[in-house]
Amino acid sequence: MIGLLARRNLTLRPWRSALLLAGFGLGVGVMIVLLAIGEALLTQARDERLIGGGDVTVLPAGIDVEVMKTGGVGGLFFSINNARFLDLQVLSNPRNAGDVRAVAPQIADKVVYLRTADGREHVVRATAEIPSRSSAVGAVPPLAGGRWDDDAFDRRWHTPTPAELRADIDQFHLPPRDVENRESWAEWHYFNVLSDDRRRWAFLSFIVGGDVPDGRWGGQVLLTLHEEGRAARRFSATFPAESIAFSTWNADLRVGNGTVRVAQDGRYLIRARARAEQGNAEAVVDLSVSPSPGAYFPGASLASGGFTSGYAVAGLRADVDGTICVAGRCERYAGAQAYHDHNWGVWRGVTWEWGASRAGSYTFVYGRVQPPDGIGGDAPLFFYLVDSLGLRTLFRPARIDYVDDRVINVGGGRVRVPSRASFSAVKGDDTLRVELVIEDAAATDTREPEVERGEMLAGRALPRPYFVQMKGRARLMGRVGGTPIGGEGYGFFETYR
Repeated sequence: MIGLLARRNLTLRPWRSALLLAGFGLGVGVMIVLLAIGEALLTQARDERLIGGGDVTVLPAGIDVEVMKTGGVGGLFFSINNARFLDLQVLSNPRNAGDVRAVAPQIADKVVYLRTADGREHVVRATAEIPSRSSAVGAVPPLAGGRWDDDAFDRRWHTPTPAELRADIDQFHLPPRDVENRESWAEWHYFNVLSDDRRRWAFLSFIVGGDVPDGRWGGQVLLTLHEEGRAARRFSATFPAESIAFSTWNADLRVGNGTVRVAQDGRYLIRARARAEQGNAEAVVDLSVSPSPGAYFPGASLASGGFTSGYAVAGLRADVDGTICVAGRCERYAGAQAYHDHNWGVWRGVTWEWGASRAGSYTFVYGRVQPPDGIGGDAPLFFYLVDSLGLRTLFRPARIDYVDDRVINVGGGRVRVPSRASFSAVKGDDTLRVELVIEDAAATDTREPEVERGEMLAGRALPRPYFVQMKGRARLMGRVGGTPIGGEGYGFFETYR
């Protein structure tokens, strides 16, 4: 009966029947194509050679996943900046141990350029991974023979010793070939130390500056001792290039008779001598700075045309032991609060906002670099928070608000400087508010040769020429991941007026 009805319908309504058959065929064809695409996507999702194995694949923000899968030209240049830091501080952090079983960093078909001894350049595709990590996520193909194990470089990548970690984030740099204002290049180790009663503190810088390494350059050790209610005392020693030794592979530095050396356990061993800039007193520094595990910022660099500026914090939260002696009288430290960072770049016309403080069990650093061309000048600050497990969160406050109702004398003039400051931020359900109460402030005129950060940073032609350094209390409030955060502590802050 069904066959008879079909034949009668085809006979009586041939064009309508043909149209219905064509539509049905088209529908079936579309369904076959969709099923084929779905099968292909499922096959790709199961292919460890495409996604690296495991259950979750981390890719750069904004990437077109289909471009990565199909190998388009745009997929050749994607990478994740600071991937090692992402592994150490986020994915492999003990905080996430309940959710993350294993992490496998991989580079697949990365375009690199190989230059041979005869000067020829070759385009090469490179693939790399760590054997033990790839095995842990099930991404290692069966070996036909031999062994494939981690070597020393693999081990250093995923489990660096404290000394290796310091070397990797705190080494020195050479100016880029195309950098402008090479004579304004400066790079330095910076340490600050706070006494137990929080009434005395020291800023110590080991600075290399000038047209490094082939032009005119040199170095300086600069120590500034502060005490509430009293004028600061400056001690400095300047040395020529032949008295300086730095490394692009580790954090060790020698500037004349001053040295910064990293011990195997990750401590910074600091030795220095400098003469008072007013008077003949000599300061002798003998300190051991011990950064807390996980309390570091791995570094970031801002570049725009011929401008570059970099910053890393190897000791965001640290303790210090040792002495700073002046004319035989010594300030002794035993587990006192300390901090260490590292800066590099060209500094003509450059200013910054910066601060670092403890806040109970938390420690934070915030900042923003303002290049001379204004790029980044209106950019939000970064706010970086750590606790005992390492990185806790990152915020981008839009601005910092100062209350400039303190007046200090600078070079015979009067300058208004902050007495309070605050900033806040919201990120999804997370919130942040930080309030600063300034207990002491000092300013230097950057147009003069005796600049607080060193002679190499003088003469920068700044629209706001007064460099203001402050000591004070910080109060942290907010909520991260549904958990309240908060605390109070002491720190140091910098701005320009």
